[in-house]
Amino acid sequence: MRFGILGPTEIHTGDGTPVDPGGPRPRALLTLLLLDAGRPVPVERLLDGLYGAEPPAGALGALQSQISRLRRRLAPHTGVDAVPAGYALAVDPDTVDAHRFTRLAAEGRTALTAGDHPRAAALLRDALALWRGPALPDLPDAHADRARLDELRLAVVQDRIEAELSTGGGPELVPELRALLRGQPLDERLYGQLMRALHAAGRPAEALAVFEEARRTLADQLGADPSPELSALHLRLLRDGTGAPARPRLPAQLTRFVGREAELARIDRALAGSRLVTLTGPGGVGKTRLALEAARARTGAGVCLVELAPLADGARIPYAVLAALGVRDGFRSPATDALDRLLAALADREVLLVLDNCEHLVEAAARTAALLLGACPGVRVLATSRESLGITGEVLVPVPPLPEEPAVRLLLDRARAVRPDFDGHARVPEICRALDGLPLAIELAAARLRTLSVDELAGRLHDRFRVLTRGDRAKAPRHRTLRAVVEWSWELLDAGERDLASRLTVFAGGATLDAVAAVCGVPYPEDPLASLVEKSFLEISDGRYRMLETIRAFAAEALTSPRELRAAHAAYFLRLAEEAEPLLRGGDQLPWLERLAAEQENLDAALRYLTETAPGDALRLTAALTWFRRLRGLHGDRVSGARALLAAAGAEPPPGLAEEYALCVMNAVSGRGDDPEDAGLIARAGALMACLDGPLRLPFTVILWSLTGGPRLSVDEGVRVQLGREPWGLALLDMGLAYQSLFAGRAADAEAGFTRAWKGFQGTGDRWGMANCLDPLGGFAYGRGEYARALALLDEGLVHVRELDAPEETADLLRTRAVVLLAQGTAEEAAAHFTRSGELARTAGASDKVAGALRGLGDTARLAGDTARARVHYENALEACAATWFSVGETVRILIGLGRTAAAEGDLDAARDWLAQARAQALESRDALLLADLADALAALATRPERAAELLGAAAGLRGTPRPGDPDVARATRHTRACLSPQAYATAYEQGRGLRSAAVSER
Repeated sequence: MRFGILGPTEIHTGDGTPVDPGGPRPRALLTLLLLDAGRPVPVERLLDGLYGAEPPAGALGALQSQISRLRRRLAPHTGVDAVPAGYALAVDPDTVDAHRFTRLAAEGRTALTAGDHPRAAALLRDALALWRGPALPDLPDAHADRARLDELRLAVVQDRIEAELSTGGGPELVPELRALLRGQPLDERLYGQLMRALHAAGRPAEALAVFEEARRTLADQLGADPSPELSALHLRLLRDGTGAPARPRLPAQLTRFVGREAELARIDRALAGSRLVTLTGPGGVGKTRLALEAARARTGAGVCLVELAPLADGARIPYAVLAALGVRDGFRSPATDALDRLLAALADREVLLVLDNCEHLVEAAARTAALLLGACPGVRVLATSRESLGITGEVLVPVPPLPEEPAVRLLLDRARAVRPDFDGHARVPEICRALDGLPLAIELAAARLRTLSVDELAGRLHDRFRVLTRGDRAKAPRHRTLRAVVEWSWELLDAGERDLASRLTVFAGGATLDAVAAVCGVPYPEDPLASLVEKSFLEISDGRYRMLETIRAFAAEALTSPRELRAAHAAYFLRLAEEAEPLLRGGDQLPWLERLAAEQENLDAALRYLTETAPGDALRLTAALTWFRRLRGLHGDRVSGARALLAAAGAEPPPGLAEEYALCVMNAVSGRGDDPEDAGLIARAGALMACLDGPLRLPFTVILWSLTGGPRLSVDEGVRVQLGREPWGLALLDMGLAYQSLFAGRAADAEAGFTRAWKGFQGTGDRWGMANCLDPLGGFAYGRGEYARALALLDEGLVHVRELDAPEETADLLRTRAVVLLAQGTAEEAAAHFTRSGELARTAGASDKVAGALRGLGDTARLAGDTARARVHYENALEACAATWFSVGETVRILIGLGRTAAAEGDLDAARDWLAQARAQALESRDALLLADLADALAALATRPERAAELLGAAAGLRGTPRPGDPDVARATRHTRACLSPQAYATAYEQGRGLRSAAVSER
């Protein structure tokens, strides 16, 4: 979550969704906790902040009530922890704007002290951008933290101005400095900065007048003279400002520069080691502004901007440079000696020439730059171009689109210029991604927010070239609209390059060389692809050619045969998916998982096209991708597409595609308890599976059916026939039989079955199968109290699932590992594991596993004695459970946790009510383990020790093995044994083992 207290109190979740912070009192409480984020806040300080020095009667109870409400408001994203010293808000301080402001201010001051003025300016601007109004508005005006933050803000403003003065700023700072002095008329640092800004702006008389103003004000109000530092600055300015930084010959910028710290540092290093640096990148990426900012930071030599965009003839470049330098023609003929005069003018000068927009005259620009660099040793060239100049010694600095975080900052900054009340929106990151992080597109979009809402703008970006048309009238026409920017690049391509560029638009997520050759029908496409990369029309990374979505949208307009190309694209990716499918179940699964993941967008595009045009092929593609999606936790987004495909395919499977059709039906099941279509789809899938009486081409169909329809993988001959005799199918059958034994309470058979399956999957090299066997094998070791063995097995499984990048399976193993850690007594590490497990399960859309992780946090809090926190976790877990077959077990265990919590608080009636609810659901399940867990919980509530021993025995009988490693079982066992003689305990225990479920059913 993100919190704001530098302005109106606000809360946003990780995806930007706002959370209501409540009324004045809750906002004040939240502010007090956020001021010490992650650290304990004493109760006394909270009461003082809420009520003043004399809190009313009942204030402590009211505080506890407010804490409870705040917990519910922040759940499940974070919590308020009760600690011995008071309360602590469990958040990273950097998620709070005030703490982030303090950190950035310190980093900016450090950079300023070290002389890194561009970095200092960027950090300090970012710090000040966090302020949205007065600090801590929900606390009393006299609160000490407000005064501290206000003082720090003023210091940061002055540090930022210092950094900007040191990087060539001046004229644009004068109005801000005068406004600051009106509020701080005795601040000598501000007077000095205003004098320097005026002098840099070419207004020396006004700079000297400011000193006189400062002298009079200090004398009148303090009876003091100006400081030696201010007097020394006055003397330097009287001597014509020899101590002031040189003013670079660059245009002043009217907007704040956002992001690009890494690129600025790279350019600075490149210019230190090379005399020719070229910034390359697509149109609109911000090369010109970046070059100007980099040049402004180099104050040791003269800087000169030469704009080449208006030129149509490369022979005019020397004249453009002369004009930029201010060298006049005089009476000589410029037609004969312009280059000689330029070389003479620069022969003994140290100057950085910024040659902007070289791409349309690249050969002439390269010749001119080579001559200048060869003849003038003091000259450096910083060029911007959509392709390199191609000169020996040239250092290229590719300028990529902005990453999401600075792109969002840029949009917010520019949007607030046209709408001062604009406070952000959850869809702002989406807009920045849709615009490829291109600064020009983002600035044009921000300008549109003057008249459009964020939702309206986001909804119109499919037609971006029509929407983003209102640019800066002061700019050249080619920079006023998004279309003009891309069109400028398009015109620089030859006919062959344009044809290939338009064909490449069929690829939704980039393409390999093989894919381009197969789909685009261009033999030996290496050379034209290289040319498009050099001209910034394509990017290449890890062997994949990618096109920015903005360029792709423009190039697609030139495509002459889109339907034929889309058909070729879909056929290629269908072949790829079917080639990959069997390899995902063996030793080659990792490289093939990576390959399919890289092609995810293309595979999705192919599936959409085939659904519209060839439903049979779409069924084949869906089937081939099902296991990949399952392994990568992508199966949650398949429902709408699968249902659309079923509608296109018809009510019956096409000939020869019954298995693929059945898989599509299973993919169409949402798994939500409130979806009315699920029941019919499950019945339909069951009927189809019953008709598949031969070996399956895709044996994982059995797994998907078990997950869809319930734990139906059993010993019957139908399943054996469907799985066939190949090694992966046999290992899967062993695993399914082991689960049947586990749920039936045959622990020894189950452990042996999982061990056989594990070895079988080892033989195939399938990491998914090995991990899914290691999880229950680790559980068996945990139950016996063999914690080291359990952790070793689970850690081996985690290696496999992390290699697979399988979020759901990783969540399972982390949760089991957390259970073992909790039993070992390392509660803090266990809680971290449960939390991470829940995060992964949430990303995979596995609500029952989210609930399992929350239940684990509830167990952790309960065993630590924090029953209030435990109850919150259990209740949140109960809410997370969907009403599906696979959440029944989780619901029972959560109800048991709530019963144990009530018992720990001494409320035995409530505990029995919770366990009665758990019993009702457990008795309807075929899972004997649920009854075993219930028997253990009932044993802890039994009023007679003989009854407790009987229930403990019933639990062991239901599981098929005792469970001394479970801390709840161990505690109940110790207590019961202490109340009975060994013989009496053994007798009752064995009687319970014989009764098993009957013992649990008794009231």
